[in-house]
Amino acid sequence: MKVFLTLSASERRNLLLMFAAGLLFWSSIGSLLPTLPLYLRSLGIADQQLGFVMGAFAIGLLLARPYIGAIADSHSRKRVILIGTAVCGLAPLCYLLVHSVPSLMMVRSFHGISLAAFTTGYIALVTDLTPPKNRGEVLGYMSLINPVGVSFGPALGGFVQQAFGNEYLFILTGSFGFLAFLIMTQVQENKRTDDSHKTDSSTAIQPGLWRLLLSPRIRILSLVLLHVGLAFGAMTAFISLLIQETGVNFNAGLFFTAAAITSFGIRLVAGPLSDRIGRGIFITLSISLYGISMFMLTFADTTWLFLLSGCIEGAGFGLLIPTTSAIVADRAYPHERGRLFGLCLGGFDLGIALAGPIAGMIAQAFSYQSIFICITFILILGLLLFLTQSSKDLPHSLRYALGRGRDIYAL
Repeated sequence: MKVFLTLSASERRNLLLMFAAGLLFWSSIGSLLPTLPLYLRSLGIADQQLGFVMGAFAIGLLLARPYIGAIADSHSRKRVILIGTAVCGLAPLCYLLVHSVPSLMMVRSFHGISLAAFTTGYIALVTDLTPPKNRGEVLGYMSLINPVGVSFGPALGGFVQQAFGNEYLFILTGSFGFLAFLIMTQVQENKRTDDSHKTDSSTAIQPGLWRLLLSPRIRILSLVLLHVGLAFGAMTAFISLLIQETGVNFNAGLFFTAAAITSFGIRLVAGPLSDRIGRGIFITLSISLYGISMFMLTFADTTWLFLLSGCIEGAGFGLLIPTTSAIVADRAYPHERGRLFGLCLGGFDLGIALAGPIAGMIAQAFSYQSIFICITFILILGLLLFLTQSSKDLPHSLRYALGRGRDIYAL
């Protein structure tokens, strides 16, 4: 925490306001994780169609990421965060207005823009305010908005849905988004120095999106995030229904709360450690933990097993996102950070988009447990990919992924 004392008063104020807005944003998103699938089921929507609706969230993410990243780089990080919080406030209210599957998919896609805008702008702006030598530590602290918001949101959302109904649930989540918007208007974004003209064109990647995406700096990271996105998308879409099918008397929101609490704790130590011992080992650990969690869901039939699985999932996710953000920050020139963050996270978005429909078909043909058997194998493939392809060749990849070698793509 001492790193914040090295920042100016205005930078500390901006980070505090951003943290508060982030808590509200993630509380809004988190409130719908366990409740939206149950709401869709109450409308009579079948598993496969439910998967399409839930997966449509990532369509908005995928379509918006490149444009949002370009706006963040060329105009304003704050502007894209404001877009994200505004959509976060509007979208939940729209769920009350439509009931057909195509209309719900459109609303869900619109809702996805909020996550694309907020996460891209937030990570880029925090990076701008952070000394490079402490980047992992500050990003770790500032990314605590995710586990704190997602620990509070699902439990609150589940309670409001059960006690007061879906109308109050969507009004609550929309209110969180609008409050986050109001707080972000008070953030003062300093004019950034454009380093693009100071960077040697022989070493900087030109701004073409495909060239950026295919660069070894983010290509494997994006593919790894695709595998984890498949797991995350399937889990968020069907964990509530899996718990309901097992007959366990357990509020699905508590699964996400357990995950978020663990994620909170692990981020406190992972950021500073990654600055000292390297980032690669934390990606390896995160994928491994995620795979263990998904495997546990294939046989979980008690409250304690679901809670333990949630804790392990939270540990994996708590390591993954801050470490990935720090790796991209290490590898990105200032003038391309927004686009690189957006493209890298686009792999995660694509995984979520594919997960809903695929998991829905598996559930309809087999069972909810079968979804998580498939997801476990997908995560094993993602782990093997990172172990063998994360650097320029197999020996360097193994050393980097196991914490024994440096990041050769870091600037």
